[in-house]
Amino acid sequence: MREHAFDRRGWLRATIGVIATAIASVLGLVVGGAVVSPGLAGRREAWRPAGRLSDIAPGVPTPITIRVTRQDGYYEAVDQQVVFLVKSQSGGVRALSSTCTHLGCHVSYDADKKVIKCPCHGGTFSPDGRNIAGPPPRPLAELSARVEAGRVFVQL
Repeated sequence: MREHAFDRRGWLRATIGVIATAIASVLGLVVGGAVVSPGLAGRREAWRPAGRLSDIAPGVPTPITIRVTRQDGYYEAVDQQVVFLVKSQSGGVRALSSTCTHLGCHVSYDADKKVIKCPCHGGTFSPDGRNIAGPPPRPLAELSARVEAGRVFVQL
């Protein structure tokens, strides 16, 4: 019976196989981590100050610009998001998105007609965000809002 000798060629073949497997494993971890980690990280939502409750008239959508900072690599990007705060007669507050549900245009409040209007395709919303005319398929999105010590906070 002949024994299989582990010669130089066999040793070299095994070593190259181990190195190739190690490289493939590291590349798989790096690429897999880059693809999977953003989905696992989730979006961090925070309560942002939106103004004083006393500055908001009851039943009138008041546009408030909220400053939102986000980390983009080494760079800190600053975005501004406009929301409408609507105070009820009882003192509660609702926060409405300023983005039209039709095609994403930014809406504005028309104080003369007492409606929120979209300039892009004529969508019209009531002061509480319900769609009343035009192509928007849904009411304006409502954001979480709370009042603490006379200040309004919106969750973005």
